[in-house]
Amino acid sequence: MEPLVTEMLTVLNEVPEGFLSTPAHQLIDILPCPTLIDLPGRDERPLFVSILLHGDETTGLLAIQKVLKHHQSHPLPRGLLIFVGNVAAAARARRTLDNQNDFNRVWPGTEHNEAPEAQLMRDVMAYVSRRRPFASIDVHNNTGFNPHYACLNRLSDPFLHLALLFNRTTVFFEEPLGVQSAAAAEICPAVTIECGVPGNPTATKHAADFIEAALRLTHFPEHAPQLTDIDLYRTFAVVKVPEDLSMSFDQTKADIGFRSDIDHLNFSELEKGELFAAYSGDPRVRLNAAAATPHPIGTYFDYSDNEIRLAQPAIPAMLTKSVRAVRQDCLCYLMHRIDFSGQRLIDE
Repeated sequence: MEPLVTEMLTVLNEVPEGFLSTPAHQLIDILPCPTLIDLPGRDERPLFVSILLHGDETTGLLAIQKVLKHHQSHPLPRGLLIFVGNVAAAARARRTLDNQNDFNRVWPGTEHNEAPEAQLMRDVMAYVSRRRPFASIDVHNNTGFNPHYACLNRLSDPFLHLALLFNRTTVFFEEPLGVQSAAAAEICPAVTIECGVPGNPTATKHAADFIEAALRLTHFPEHAPQLTDIDLYRTFAVVKVPEDLSMSFDQTKADIGFRSDIDHLNFSELEKGELFAAYSGDPRVRLNAAAATPHPIGTYFDYSDNEIRLAQPAIPAMLTKSVRAVRQDCLCYLMHRIDFSGQRLIDE
């Protein structure tokens, strides 16, 4: 039976022996439970970095190892708080174990307050808050073909400047609830970075360079970012496949047969009528497309002639051909572009 996460939070004040060279699937031998590593730096206010909230998303660990190796011979520019999350899932190269709650859906603000993982994250945030962090970075990977991009829950200038330090492609989102970046946003500028598929050395370098740049940042610019510097998107719907429906991505028979190149549509500006999938014509076969904003925007899909097509223009993100990823999270998010003239609506 897979263990439940019921451990109290472990806090270390030094890098554990072997941590810098241990792969994600063996990390549980060094850190048997979720752990905060609190390291000093020249500036006392730390950078808070969370890694392995999803056990199969390993770029965060590799990036942190790269940064710490670089600083073995000289001190960190500022304190560094590292939260190492779901080591049990990492041991099995899984996003989340079957009897766990998703580690990035149980932070303060979650709908799952009674979950043992939620108490763990409350303990993490209580500790982090006392340390008055300068900024927060949550490192993730995804499946499918996506650019590297930043995700924000707020659009104030420090948050945007932090995102731009990683990439000009930035997504503003309000759901799902209970994510690390939304919890951290209550106490400091916070960003989630999406680093493409795991195992890519370029992604590791990009994430490590970003963490290093944030460590060296002494303050956020007081001016607003240049509008031409940022490609800003806003999620307006999350699309899931109901559990009782089968799916395929390779034209094998299923309730929903997605087009084989669907994961190549990420961050493409699709018009109304774009084909997503074929289906049997049974009226009970429907995608679960729910609003991801307080302002729902009409119908998301049309179902006719045994085909599922977009009912309105949209830009998808995180489209994947991994059945496991779809079951554990979602098929994709749908987005629109926004500019800073839309900030007034977002902030209301």
